[in-house]
Order: sequence, then C-alpha cells, then structure tokens
Amino acid sequence: MGSIRDLENNGEFREEGLERKNDQELIMKKNAQNLSKSGRFRMLRELLVHLQEVILGTKLCLLFPAIPLAVLAQYYQFARPWIFAFSLLGLAPLAERVSFLTEQIAHFTGPTVGGLLNATCGNATEMIIGLFALYQRKIHVLKYSLLGSILSNLLLVLGSSLFCGGLANVKKEQRFDRKQADVNSILLLLGLLCHMLPLMYRLSLGPAIDTINVTTSILGLSRVSSICMLIAYAAYLFFQLRTHRQLFESSEEEELEGKVSEDDEPVIGFWSSFAWLIGMTITIALLSEYVVGTIEAASDSWGISVSFISLILLPIVGNAAEHAGSIIFALKNKLDISLGVALGSASQISMFVVPLCVIMGWIIGVDMDLDFSLLETGSLAFSIILVAFTLQDGTSHYMKGVVLCLAYCAIAACFFFHRVPINIDNSSSRSLTA
Repeated sequence: MGSIRDLENNGEFREEGLERKNDQELIMKKNAQNLSKSGRFRMLRELLVHLQEVILGTKLCLLFPAIPLAVLAQYYQFARPWIFAFSLLGLAPLAERVSFLTEQIAHFTGPTVGGLLNATCGNATEMIIGLFALYQRKIHVLKYSLLGSILSNLLLVLGSSLFCGGLANVKKEQRFDRKQADVNSILLLLGLLCHMLPLMYRLSLGPAIDTINVTTSILGLSRVSSICMLIAYAAYLFFQLRTHRQLFESSEEEELEGKVSEDDEPVIGFWSSFAWLIGMTITIALLSEYVVGTIEAASDSWGISVSFISLILLPIVGNAAEHAGSIIFALKNKLDISLGVALGSASQISMFVVPLCVIMGWIIGVDMDLDFSLLETGSLAFSIILVAFTLQDGTSHYMKGVVLCLAYCAIAACFFFHRVPINIDNSSSRSLTA
C-alpha cells in the first residue's frame, strides 16, 4: 500500500511539475510578446504597417518606382525628357497619398482644422509646381499649369463624373443640392472677373500707349485683385466651416461613409501621418523642380508645345486622385460629393493658388500678374459659363457629361496646335500675347 501511495504522490508531483512548467512557458511567451511589443520589434511592425497602408494602400503604387528612377536619371544626367517623364509619373501616386494623409490627420484635428488642411493640401502638387515655376521665372509654365488645373476640374473631372454616373444610373433620376454648386459658381465667376480685368484694361488702351506704364498698371491691378480674391476665399472657408455648415453637412457625411465604411478609426496615428505628409511634400517638391526644369527639353524632344504639356498633361497627373474619387462617388449616385470635389478644387486653384502666386511673386520680385491673354481667359470664361448652365436645374444625366468632356477635348486640341514662341528668360508674360 505504501508503494502505491508513493507512486500516486510521485504522479501528483509530476503533474504539478508539468503544470508549473507549462505555466512558466506561458509566462515566458507573454513576456517575450510584451518585449517585442515594447521594443524594437514593435517599431518594426508599425513601420511595416505604415508602409502597407501608405505605399501599398493605393492602386497607383505601381508608379512609385518612377520616383527613384527620376532621381537616378537626374544624378547620372540622363536625357532631360526621361527625367521629365519619370517625374511626371511619380507625381501621380504622391498627389493621391497626400489626400489620404490629410484625411488621416482630420480624424484627430476635427472637421474645422481638417477642412482647412484639405483646402491647403488638396492641390499641393499644383501649388508646389507653381512656386517652382515662379522661382525659376517661368511665368508661362505657371500660368498654363494653373489654368489647366481649373479647366481639368471643371470640364474633365466633372464631365467624366456626370457621364459615368449617368450611364450607371440611367433608370434613376440623378439630383443634387444646388446650394453648394451655386456658392462655388459665384466664387468662380468672381475669379473670372479678376482674371478679365487686367486683360480688358490692356486691350482698352490700345498699342499706342507706353508699354512700361501699362505693365506697371497691370501688375498693380493684379495684386489688388489677388488680395480681394484671397479675402473672398477666406470668407468662403468661414462660410463653409462655421456659419453655413449645414449646406455642406450632408455631402460631408456621405463622403465619410463612403471613405470609411467599415471602421471609423484612423489606420495610422497623428504624428505618423504628419511625418509621412512632410516626407511626401518634400518628394513632390523635388519632382516638381525636375518637371519645371525639363519641360522645355521634353517639349522639343516630343514635338509637343509647352502650352499643351503645362495645360493638359500636368493637371491630369495632379488631379488623378480627385478624378478617380469623383467618378466613384458619381457611380454610387452621390453627385453632391462629386460636385464638391470638382468645383471645390477648381475654386481653390482660382481663388487661392493663383492669387497666392501673384503675392509671392510680388514678395520675391517676380512680375506675376493675372493677365492670362485672350485665348486662355476666353477658354476659362466659356468653361465656367458652360458649367454654370449645366448645373442650373439641379439634375444630371450622361448627356451633360458628354458635353463637358467634348468641350475639354476641343480646348486640348486648340492648345495642342497653339505653338507660340516663348521667351523663357523674360519674367513677364508679354511674349504670350505678342
């Protein structure tokens, strides 16, 4: 009996020993997990998550290799058209990722600051390209790229959205809120007036007037008009984010539901988003410098005018993300969001980026004015009028999209054949209207 009890006691001791061993192993595993979470393994895992969300989280990630290729082409002094092509391709995913990062930051800052951040960074690519062109005194490239961004949003982005949305919802009546569209239309018309005043002033004086005095007067008029445009845009932001937010709340709620359908939490943190945003902005600045510095060489090599490259190709690349997003919301019959994307971006360029470039040119001593010459200003005027008539009844169908897209194709064809010799070293734009 004693031996049996001894065996039972030994078995119990063994079981207790095994249980203790298993408990110790579990404790060691938990400690290892805690160490990995709190140590460098956690940082590595977070870095991999950020790379997956920021770099691989877009369908345009296939274009990211163009960024190092552009840098290598510049470093090894390849042909300048290759540098231009790689830089242009690399700007497309960067513009889309900047929009994604501003949305992530908006989760932490709230709608007011988030709206201001989106207003500032939504057209970061066009703004940085414009500032580099201004610094290098390539006023013709600056004016064409800014005008092209406005026309691209008004005609191509909005037109393709209405066309695709109309085809996808043929049996449904597509309606949208006219109040938001009316506010943006008023802003665009005010911007058009400020653009037309220098042109009408120059044409009203005739060729017999002293050119130096006319240029000085146009510069002064452009700077005063730019200040008025910036004040109007600041009032628009206050109107949208404070006093009349109810006019924009429905579209903002639908946009939030469309972008964050499963989880309302941000995928990366605030400071991580801010750091990535700074890195993306620096990369955009680098590629923008390459684009501005090689655009004339690409024009000569490809046999395409500088006006067509600046007015058509650059804005299409810069607005690629907005273009895709606007079409997706139009396919879901959410036209209020599509109109907000297209018209809102056009208003930002016309009322904020353009006058900002004029003021920056005033500060650094570059004669940047609002005289975009007759052909460019006329194209802008008829585009705004056409869009205003298209949106006047609050309904949409695919025929309206067809008309806007064809209008953009006609303007693109016009500037494809528009080959005016440009004096690059001249800081003014008088050669554009000679």
